[in-house]
Amino acid sequence: MGKRKSGVLLHITSLPCSAGIGTLGSSAYRFVDWLKSAGQTLWQILPLGPTGYGDSPYASFSTFAGNPLLIDLDDLVRRGWAESDAIVPPDYIKSKGPVDFGSVVWWKTPVLYRCASYFLDNASEADRANFESFRTSQAGWLDGFAAFTSIKRHYDAKAKEEKVEGAETMWNRWWPKDLASHDSAAVEKWCSENSREIDEIKVIQFFFSEQWQSLKSYANENGIQIIGDIPIFVAADSADLWANQGLFQFNVKTLTQKSCAGVPPDYFSATGQLWGNPLYDWSAMKKDGYAWWIARIENMLRLVDIVRIDHFRGFDEYWQVPYGAENAIGGKWCKGPGAALFKAIKDKLGTLPIIAEDLGVITPGVEKLRDGAGFPGMKILQFAFDGNPWTFESSRNAYLPHNITSPNSVVYTGTHDNDTTMGLLEKGGSGFKKNLCDYYNLYEGVDDMTVAHTLIRSAFASIADTCIIPMQDVYSIGSEGRMNTPSTTGSNWSWRMDERMLDPNGGQELLWYSKMYGRNDPDDFKDGK
Repeated sequence: MGKRKSGVLLHITSLPCSAGIGTLGSSAYRFVDWLKSAGQTLWQILPLGPTGYGDSPYASFSTFAGNPLLIDLDDLVRRGWAESDAIVPPDYIKSKGPVDFGSVVWWKTPVLYRCASYFLDNASEADRANFESFRTSQAGWLDGFAAFTSIKRHYDAKAKEEKVEGAETMWNRWWPKDLASHDSAAVEKWCSENSREIDEIKVIQFFFSEQWQSLKSYANENGIQIIGDIPIFVAADSADLWANQGLFQFNVKTLTQKSCAGVPPDYFSATGQLWGNPLYDWSAMKKDGYAWWIARIENMLRLVDIVRIDHFRGFDEYWQVPYGAENAIGGKWCKGPGAALFKAIKDKLGTLPIIAEDLGVITPGVEKLRDGAGFPGMKILQFAFDGNPWTFESSRNAYLPHNITSPNSVVYTGTHDNDTTMGLLEKGGSGFKKNLCDYYNLYEGVDDMTVAHTLIRSAFASIADTCIIPMQDVYSIGSEGRMNTPSTTGSNWSWRMDERMLDPNGGQELLWYSKMYGRNDPDDFKDGK
């Protein structure tokens, strides 16, 4: 990572002001300005892919594509790519409050297709040339994604019309066999017969790319690097599996998964966790030099400056569960690709600015893989104090500040999968506040906000080269700001910040900590700022 830095974790969907959902529009640029005024140099986001059922950015229709819902419609009008009367939201789409993904999808998706159609008919010669350049340069993933999306739209609509239950809309269970098996002639025929829609899908991805690259350039020009995020696994209902069936543990004859991902039984779950994601056929990937993974990382480095890879331990060993199992108990550990994968990526792309999500039960093999590649791991301060009283068994808790001994680490107060720090304090129990007060020599009657901000200060003061604070913790938001509760559905991923949080005065505490703990260049603090 290079030097001591700090930043904020905030996903695009959580930005304020725009209709229905946070976008790549003006609020994103205002947030960059806020980060700069707060002395921060990092902006961490969640995965950018198009989301499906459950709205999770970790379950995307494509690991390469951008989420169309993040496209800013007002910007399309300013660029001359849409008409203003075509983007007016209905009354039930609000610019404040939580994201209602169902309503946003229902309204915004057809609007984007109309905008894409308008672009195809009215774009300037220069804009059309830029689109053609994008379509050509990204064809490796874009062609497959556009075909997948077009076919899926048709058969999802047919499934709804024929009242087929949700799971049956999966492409391998519902599409005609030749399309589901990715027969080249059948796919080519479909694309030819639906060429206008295919072009519209590609234009929508062009919209996303143009807006994203403009935002990234603005961030970089203002000294802000963007940390992106990719899950180790892809979704079963994705263009990734459909277009690359031979690279997964997948029976191409029966169009069924041979196995799926999960984690074994542990303290948190007696039956383990059955995620259901398709697993990679690492031997098949090795034969072509891990080309798919190289393309995936290369695409991410086109979008962001630093890549966080979720569930890093799966590269060392992964839990393989037979397909059709009711839970994860009957799985087994299998060897992943190990260092060979990252050597292949590095040989092709050079130095890899990767953060390894190494949370949970981590084996010596995972540590060896992480350290051998030179990747920083993650340290979550909430994990140091939440749970049973630690009774000075401090040598056993890797997340206690004094046990963070490697500068090559990224320290957080919490992550998108945890409750906010204020939420944990407000709920009480588990000894969280008492443990914090004991450790930091605070009297137990101290107010929760003081305790929460003590944890932020501790993160900045740590030896870790990189410090990231969730935006919810910056503003002491309670459990209403929690982004995700794992293994649940319903209200996850929906939190949006209040516009008042973009007030530059709100970041002055972070500015002071950055100055005090050497997480920015001295020149950034001229004139006592």
